[in-house]
Amino acid sequence: MVSTGGGADPGGRGQDSPWLTEDELGVWLEVSAIALRLPALLEAQLQRDSDVGLYEYLVMSWLSMMSGRRARMGELAQVTEGSLSRLSNVVKRLEARGFVARSADPEDGRFTVAALTDAGWEKVVQAAPGHARAVKHYVVDPLTANEIRDVKEISAKIATRIRGVERTW
Repeated sequence: MVSTGGGADPGGRGQDSPWLTEDELGVWLEVSAIALRLPALLEAQLQRDSDVGLYEYLVMSWLSMMSGRRARMGELAQVTEGSLSRLSNVVKRLEARGFVARSADPEDGRFTVAALTDAGWEKVVQAAPGHARAVKHYVVDPLTANEIRDVKEISAKIATRIRGVERTW
C-alpha cells in the first residue's frame, strides 16, 4: 500500500516513513498511468501502421542513429533500456525479418555487433513519421514549451535514479 487513505501516517511522518503524502500519491498515480498506458498506445500505433512493436522500433531506431548503423549488443541494451536477454530475443526476430544482422565484433570477437540492414533502415524511415506523430499527440502537444523543458528535467532525474539501480528498499 502506498497510502494510508486519509493521509494518516501510523508511524509518524518522517523521512523514513513508507507512506506517501497526498501530493506524492498524486504524482505516483500519474507517473504510473503514463508508464503503463503510453507504451501500449505507441505499440498499437506502430503495429497498426508499420507491423513492428515498440521495442523492435526502438532497437532499429537507435541503430539507425549510431555510427555505421551498428552497435555492440551490450551498448544497444543500455540505450534501449532493455535486458540483454530481451534484446537478444528481439534482435533474433528482427534478423528473421531481414531488418538486423548480427556478427562478431571485428575489434573484439568476444562481443556481438548488431547492424541495421538496408531493409531495416527502410522500415525505420517508413515507421518514423507515424511514430513521431503519436509521440507528439500523446506527449508533446499537451505541453507548453516551458512544461516540455520541465518534464525533460524531471524525467531525467527519475530516469537517472532508476537506471541500473539495485533494489534498496
